[in-house]
Amino acid sequence: MIYAEPRFVPAGDAAILVEFADEINDAVNDRVHALTQFLRAQNNFALLDLIPAYSSLLVCFDSAHTDFSTLSNYLRVALPSSHASTLAEPRLVEIPTTYGGALGPDLQFVAQWSGLSQTQVIDLHSSVIYRVYFIGFAPGFAYLGSVPDEIAAPRLATPRTHVPAGSIGIAGKQTGVYPRETPGGWRVIGHTALKLFDHRNDPPALLRPGDRVKFVPM
Repeated sequence: MIYAEPRFVPAGDAAILVEFADEINDAVNDRVHALTQFLRAQNNFALLDLIPAYSSLLVCFDSAHTDFSTLSNYLRVALPSSHASTLAEPRLVEIPTTYGGALGPDLQFVAQWSGLSQTQVIDLHSSVIYRVYFIGFAPGFAYLGSVPDEIAAPRLATPRTHVPAGSIGIAGKQTGVYPRETPGGWRVIGHTALKLFDHRNDPPALLRPGDRVKFVPM
């Protein structure tokens, strides 16, 4: 459900969660990113961090300089100025992808689950320009959507303890790239040699909320 008015929810003693909806919706996600961009441009010293998600924005603040009530009022005033129409043109990032094989061990499962050939799965997965809804789970891990319904395969019943860096997975309507070796339960269908997170870079994560992503079969 999309809320008639955004909700302001305390998140501890130094953060406010601004909730626009309780569902995944592209237009709502645009509102989240528009508010994020607007607040960053204000350079308000009381705002310590802005963390966007699917349909909400976590606003972390310095409790020595503001409080929940004052900041809530500030955000209510800011909201009308942060229209999605003011969003900057998103970047398009192409990710060269090798599908299947030892580094794409679940491609065969996704094909069998969907009743398609492996080539058809690859064609569908690489046909979409995905949006970066938000970054989470691990540094630089971008939640991308939306995967075509035909190949929106479920997660593994038991997560793997080691998923190599660069692995490309599917979990329902989401897809993503593991920036580093971690445990994970997504269906791994391919791999990229592109480095998604490097602490020596500024910013260290290749992908940013609001970006668009295209997987390019190699």
